[in-house]
Amino acid sequence: MKKTAVNPYLPFWETVPDGEPHVFGDRVYIFGSHDRRNGTSFCEEDYVCWSAPADDPGDWRYEGVIYRKDQDPLNGATYDKDLPEFEGELGTEGHLHCLYAPDVAQGPDGRFYLYYALDFVNVISVAVCDTPAGKYEFLDFVTREDGSIPRTGRWFDPAILCEENGNYLYYGFCPPVRFPGMEDLDIPGAMMVKLADDMHTIITEPVCVANGCDTAKGTGYEAHPFFEASSIRHFGEHYYFVYSSLQGNELCYGMAESPEGPFEYKGVIVSNGDLGYKGNTLPVNYTGNNHGGLVQIEDKYYIFWHRHTHGTAFSRQGCADQVEILSDGTIPQIEITSCGLNAGPLPAEGKWKTYIACHLTEGDRSKVGQVVMGGPGEALPELPEEMPYITEEEKKGEEKELYPFIRNMRDGAVAGFKYFALKGTEKEIAVTVRGRGALQLVIDTPDGSIAGSVECDSPEWTEKRMDISVKEGVHALYFRVKEGRLDFAEFAF
Repeated sequence: MKKTAVNPYLPFWETVPDGEPHVFGDRVYIFGSHDRRNGTSFCEEDYVCWSAPADDPGDWRYEGVIYRKDQDPLNGATYDKDLPEFEGELGTEGHLHCLYAPDVAQGPDGRFYLYYALDFVNVISVAVCDTPAGKYEFLDFVTREDGSIPRTGRWFDPAILCEENGNYLYYGFCPPVRFPGMEDLDIPGAMMVKLADDMHTIITEPVCVANGCDTAKGTGYEAHPFFEASSIRHFGEHYYFVYSSLQGNELCYGMAESPEGPFEYKGVIVSNGDLGYKGNTLPVNYTGNNHGGLVQIEDKYYIFWHRHTHGTAFSRQGCADQVEILSDGTIPQIEITSCGLNAGPLPAEGKWKTYIACHLTEGDRSKVGQVVMGGPGEALPELPEEMPYITEEEKKGEEKELYPFIRNMRDGAVAGFKYFALKGTEKEIAVTVRGRGALQLVIDTPDGSIAGSVECDSPEWTEKRMDISVKEGVHALYFRVKEGRLDFAEFAF
């Protein structure tokens, strides 16, 4: 029996953003960076891997830690050659550089190669393993044969493609301002170099394949310039370059007939606030950065992306939604859902945790903006008073002894779940809430007609039963608070 898939696709306590999905054999593997739950900066943990059967992509298995920060020579690991020029200081115990977004490909020799950049050192490193999810060992740095590194483009967020005609490495970071250490860099956008079959020696000079802030004017990228998060795929006759634009919340893409590009800008695939979807100008979630890749799992295509929890930028979770590739190869923007890899609506039966909400807004949607983020070494700012957010608390008997829920739903706040297959015979929903106020169920739109309502006045978690009136069909369910302030953990049909 296949397991029902939801978004986020990994357990609620796992925080693997920047997800690059790859199918190797009969399993789909996810490689990403690793945030700390309720963390205070990006990518604080070592790399882990999860995998699922290609024919059952709701049944994810933890593969363990596959690579540690202290394995990189720039963090003090043994290295018998001269280190490349890099920014900053060597990492030391207690102050190691973080492992930023990686990618993995199977090389010409059949082994698996992990490409990554430590935080802002402007160097890309490579590790290797005999299996997709085994223990990777440091191989070398990406350099020319003489050990030098081209100064064109920012060596950041690598993506790797291995084909019979060569090995292609994509990278880049292109902000609108020069941060310290970047003053003299030439950063036209996303860059590509070819690698020798040793998988770390650069054999061509960098070529810009997608325009960034400095070069986008007058091109198709002008409104959505490349910022970061390079990702590369080859489906049929087309190569797809996916990236995060300057807007941050969206993953855009370009298409080309060659892995060497240039990639013609084609549009937005997904926004983690659904901005732009069917003309939407108000976010359905508090937005933040985004990073992910395309994958074909059996006969379906998906875009992997990430969302933010705890109200901050630093506890991100992987999500995925199905895309449609049209006859001309283009991909229309998709809607983010709670269903994810389920390839259909969720069944209207049993109990559901509210952390799978794909819509979470305060009463005044015009005030729904970005999640909270502080600079390096800075304390996080206070969360906005009206902001609802997904979090957890300790509770015995729960998975990992943690209980996930939505905190701080005030008057007009909405938690939405898309989609459920209703039979039309459902007469009652039980909701687990605490606080004081009314919780209303509305169908299909956040401002729809009220299908049920229940009052709560309890400082402890309590189950309240709501009489409902619904019609048969596939529907979005929205729970809206009327007055008061509630925390919302579960609902059951």
